[in-house]
Amino acid sequence: MEKFDKNIFRDTTKPVKVIIDTDPGVDDTACLIYAMFDENVDIKLLTTVAGNVGIDVSTRNLLHVLDLFNKDIPVAKGAARALLRDSETAEFIHQKSGMGGYTPPEDSTRKLLEKDAIEAMYETIMAGDGDINVVVLGPHTNIAGLIIRHPDVIPKIPKIAFMGGSPYGNPDYPDHISFNISSDPEAFKVVLLSGIPLLMCPSHMGRRKAHLDEQFVNSLENINDVGKFLYTMYSEYWEPSYSDKRITTNDTCTLLALVYPKLFVMKKVEADVNTCCEPGKTDICFCDNGKIDFVHDVHREDFLKFLTTELNDSDLASIKIKSK
Repeated sequence: MEKFDKNIFRDTTKPVKVIIDTDPGVDDTACLIYAMFDENVDIKLLTTVAGNVGIDVSTRNLLHVLDLFNKDIPVAKGAARALLRDSETAEFIHQKSGMGGYTPPEDSTRKLLEKDAIEAMYETIMAGDGDINVVVLGPHTNIAGLIIRHPDVIPKIPKIAFMGGSPYGNPDYPDHISFNISSDPEAFKVVLLSGIPLLMCPSHMGRRKAHLDEQFVNSLENINDVGKFLYTMYSEYWEPSYSDKRITTNDTCTLLALVYPKLFVMKKVEADVNTCCEPGKTDICFCDNGKIDFVHDVHREDFLKFLTTELNDSDLASIKIKSK
């Protein structure tokens, strides 16, 4: 087999430092697995937010993932609700446990940081050298709260990479509502107005362009224990409203677009979000001087090779996961 060199898709030789703000979530969990075992990703902090599931379940799931993969990364619990509204969960697709066909235990022995997500983010970013990016995989509630409470943090954040938006103005996908944005549009508005450089990975990227087909998902079961774990989660996570069986990779796309941007086709855009009559409707305008890096397309064959190569990596291949 020809050697796959993932580093040709990078634009830096240094590991990318990140805080990952997440609401696990099947696709969040898959993204976290790739992030934790990638030598080019340096996770400084993990924070939780209510989104796919409620805050207690998302926090439990994140701690369990760290248990399962024996990783020691600080975790801070975040917002239990949106800034100005009550939002529904996405248990209809992630299941009540939040982890699809996999049932996690009720709790974890791991300890959370005593400070909340906002304060943990603030301290972590301010202690850095202006090189810690924030990856937002759920609603923007925590990062908006950080900007509101500590505006002096703004110039210290080099980029916020986020999954969300099915923006009106993008000819590839005319729908305009996505779960992460509509769950807390006021928070997303705060982020848009902050002036922090943004990388936007729209919802349709993982659903329509970088999705996993049934054959790929079935192949995971025979790779190793991590592949079996993903296969089990995915068994009750098929995307609705499609004629074929497919699994979304939204959150993994977001992380990889930040760390391996050459796996994707990027465009410059400006964006706005509706917080009134159509909460969460996101509009974009393609323009050469746009301030947002928009993930417009994916080099699909290379993307799938990347996922397969990483799963076969020696560190991930050595992980043993007890059968449930």
